[in-house]
Amino acid sequence: MTAVLALLALLVGVPVASAHTELESSSPKDGARLSHAPGTVTLIFSEALDLADVHVAVGGRPLTVARPATGQRRAASVVVTLPKATGDAGRVTLDWHVVDEEDGHPTSGSVSFVIGAGASASAPAAAGDAAAAPAPSDAVRKAWVAVRWVDYLALALFVGGLGFLGMLWPQGSQDRRTRRILAVSWAAGLVATLAGAGLQGAYGALGGLGDALKVSTYTDLLNSEVGVVLACRALMWVLAAVVLAALMQGGERAARSPGWRVGAAAVCLGLLRTTGMAGHNSEGSHPGWGAVADLVHLLGVCLWLGGLAFLLFGVLPRRRPAELSAAVHGYSTLAGVCVAAIAVAGAVLAWQVVGSFSALFDTGYGHLLLIKLAVLGAVLVGAQRSRSWVRTRLDIAVLLRGDRATVRPFVHSVAAETGLVLVVLAATSLLVTSAPGR
Repeated sequence: MTAVLALLALLVGVPVASAHTELESSSPKDGARLSHAPGTVTLIFSEALDLADVHVAVGGRPLTVARPATGQRRAASVVVTLPKATGDAGRVTLDWHVVDEEDGHPTSGSVSFVIGAGASASAPAAAGDAAAAPAPSDAVRKAWVAVRWVDYLALALFVGGLGFLGMLWPQGSQDRRTRRILAVSWAAGLVATLAGAGLQGAYGALGGLGDALKVSTYTDLLNSEVGVVLACRALMWVLAAVVLAALMQGGERAARSPGWRVGAAAVCLGLLRTTGMAGHNSEGSHPGWGAVADLVHLLGVCLWLGGLAFLLFGVLPRRRPAELSAAVHGYSTLAGVCVAAIAVAGAVLAWQVVGSFSALFDTGYGHLLLIKLAVLGAVLVGAQRSRSWVRTRLDIAVLLRGDRATVRPFVHSVAAETGLVLVVLAATSLLVTSAPGR
């Protein structure tokens, strides 16, 4: 409820923010009637872009794209040269496809005009002009969503797990189950980052699943801003291996060490920041606020979900009274802070990306965001009841020295909350691969 109210307060009266590169105008204009075929067509987009990210075709045939006379490498307009074979009568349609340099999302559309004084809008198309406008592969998008879900889950378990051990449960660094969670989440995070880069490159280039495995896809992606960010994220996962190895070797002594905590915090912040740099928070009228809100939002979710996982698979199965008293009470306070941070930061991000109240109900992105908020609201209600229950029953569990019957309800409560948060992560993965405003 807190997240919904904050979201509504921020969205009312806010103008719509353009999230992706769109075609603003063209010369000749879309739908114009011309006496003869023009030699060139000028396309003007909503933001500056690189020539390598602009693709225009007629009937599936790629056309030459150049800059206007200014010759700037990055500008909002491009000049497309039409082939001389373009028909003298009928409708000519140019299919355009651009890749947003901020987050790698593709946008496509078409511009058409009628040639010939006597031609009508229903005149037959020029040779080869009936081809459909290019569109991203649905199979690639589904694979990308799945990989992003794994990526978010691995990030939450790794960052949240390190935070839980460093702040609340240092002795858990010796536990075999928690070590296994950290090792698996680290490996999954690195693999998901590398696989996601290939899928994002193939998605932006309108390729298939096979293109996600090509070296050329990674090479082309590295030449873009989003590719550099993904490379930095992969590097942060490599550095995270050093932090993980130090914890595995030093155990509780390392988890309590200020040096290890500083190093772990630096790596975790690097992972969180590179995760958000290529997302929608970098778009809109105040990208700086979006970047801060995204960092706070991700950190809150990671500490929340990672803490739940370590409670469920680490603290509760051990049933040690001292650990139950310290870790569960401490996590209850930490979770409350995280929930408040998630609500405020999520509202800022929604305002930054969606930009208007009507966009919540009129766009697919808005519908996904509402679903995420609904699930999150259910999680918050359940979490609040769980915390109230913990405050009244935890002392009994400690007095009974972690008796299985008294600990079992904790396990059920934490497992249910964890499952709902995983649904929130799935909705987040869909939001990342969806275009805001659509």
